[in-house]
Amino acid sequence: QVQLVESGGGLVQAGGSLRLSCAASGRTFSAHSMAWFRQAPGKERTFVAAITWSAGITFYADSVKGRFTISRDNAKNTVYLQMNSLKPEDTALYYCAVRLVLTSDYNYWGQGTQVTVSS
Repeated sequence: QVQLVESGGGLVQAGGSLRLSCAASGRTFSAHSMAWFRQAPGKERTFVAAITWSAGITFYADSVKGRFTISRDNAKNTVYLQMNSLKPEDTALYYCAVRLVLTSDYNYWGQGTQVTVSS
């Protein structure tokens, strides 16, 4: 089992910044990658960014490239999402997820942290 706890969400004005954190516990030694997804009201959950646990290779959705940065601290079993130049369309519930090694999908999810960007 893996437990994920997100934090760092909040209300910010357009153009502002927030930093999300996701602390993992449990079978993190077997993590292949970790990612952030988001879900806006009335919309499907979409991919935001991911990072491989060992090599630190990153991937981003086109909508956040150049504005968001994903990083990880292996010693703390924590992944971060630095969000700059926030836009009202970034408003969503942000979820952290982990993909274990030898699997092809994200296996565990956090409870989500709300990000609201006012115009």
